Amino acid sequence: MDSSNDDALDIIITNVVATFRTRCHLNLRTIALEGTNVIYKPEVGKVLMKLRKPKITASIWSSGKIICTGATSEDDAKVGARRLARCLQKLGFKVRFSAFKVVNVLAVCSMPFAIHLVDFTKNNRPIASYEPELHPAATYRIKHLKATIQVFSTGSLTVTGPNVQNVATAVEQVYPLLFECQKPLREKRRGELRSQE
Repeated sequence: MDSSNDDALDIIITNVVATFRTRCHLNLRTIALEGTNVIYKPEVGKVLMKLRKPKITASIWSSGKIICTGATSEDDAKVGARRLARCLQKLGFKVRFSAFKVVNVLAVCSMPFAIHLVDFTKNNRPIASYEPELHPAATYRIKHLKATIQVFSTGSLTVTGPNVQNVATAVEQVYPLLFECQKPLREKRRGELRSQE
């Protein structure tokens, strides 16, 4: 990618999903009664706990498995998971923070141009698919990065991948393919409309 285009491509991470284990059994009823910012869902067998800083929501199961969502960076996800483990320790559980793993990262990115989705899909047929009746975006999957990119005709991208590095690499990899299929600027058309007024 050209260094001149780097400043135009801001990849904004909107959600990081991480998991960890407490290595002890958790009594969900105790967490629901004594914990703060909790929602008990006995029909599903879990408790939702929310933290304000970093802003995350955690799904807690009695087995000790916890899934944290809502962080905006991998570091925030780890800090939030540790804070959550500390909250559970204060409730009297013998929690040991282990097996922390970032499992999914969702990011958005905007290209400085619009994209012709039909051309993009034709050029990248086995990897890209576009079903306008089902979804307004073309889907581009990169197997070795385990990343999926939703490409919208406006130039907006939604990228999911296993970590932040893979998401950034996926955007770098798809940029030249999108550049080939950019829509021509409509400056001429705008000029014609102004002259008619």
